[in-house]
Amino acid sequence: MPESKRNKPMRHSEISPAQWIGLGAIALFVIIPLYATALGGFKRLGELRNSPFGLPESWSPHKFIEILNESTFFLTLWNSLLVSTATVLLTVILSSMTAFALSHIRFFGRRMLTNFLLLGLLFPAATAVLPLFLKLRDLGLLDSHLGIILAQSAFSLSFSILLFHNFFKELPAELFDAARMDNCGYVQIYWYITLPLSLPIIATVSVFAFVASWNNFLLPLVVLNTPEKYTWPLGIMQYRGEYGTDWTMILAYLTLTILPAIAFFLAAQRYIISGLTGGAIKG
Repeated sequence: MPESKRNKPMRHSEISPAQWIGLGAIALFVIIPLYATALGGFKRLGELRNSPFGLPESWSPHKFIEILNESTFFLTLWNSLLVSTATVLLTVILSSMTAFALSHIRFFGRRMLTNFLLLGLLFPAATAVLPLFLKLRDLGLLDSHLGIILAQSAFSLSFSILLFHNFFKELPAELFDAARMDNCGYVQIYWYITLPLSLPIIATVSVFAFVASWNNFLLPLVVLNTPEKYTWPLGIMQYRGEYGTDWTMILAYLTLTILPAIAFFLAAQRYIISGLTGGAIKG
């Protein structure tokens, strides 16, 4: 290979103006609601109606302090954290084990089973609310966090299996051949070889499952009846009265409750892209 070509720097593809415009539009679509929500907690109700996107006249944090002084706020956060963490653990364990079996174990009907599991991507959770309620009632899981955890994990499995399956298929086959030569079984290969190499996709699945569980309103609304077991989305209802709604308190409440999800996302951000693109690069 000529020396001139060997030392020639790689050229990176430039982003076109149309792509910059598209990225800017998407960024504004995400940032503007967060901006309005964060500022809304500092405003009065009349000020919020007249100038929803303007700066507040006073930056008094009394609404945030009032929410933080309520014992129910931290209780709902704890319930949401408990449900979301358990959902993430159950989703990661079940989906990774299923994807490993579908990727590396040959058996009759493997492709048909894979397609059947991926059918769950076509059906939103709202379509199964009534049968899910009846099944949880028959199992005695109504008004319990376990019922929400099992339901949320079930609805997260299809997408999680798809991500794990694409990632596992691209892992080097030589590693598994060497493990089999050392008399390693499938459980040992899964636990000692596959999982340590799959931290990016585990982080990706965890973020998607955690954020979906943290922000879930419908399932807790259907399953829970006891206020002490409410997750944070149900805690918003305390600011909605019979004749009116305190929107400024709701916006302040939302600002405080979305911070854990944002922090969790930022902590795992560097793994997300590598996890999503891991199945697209052979290596």
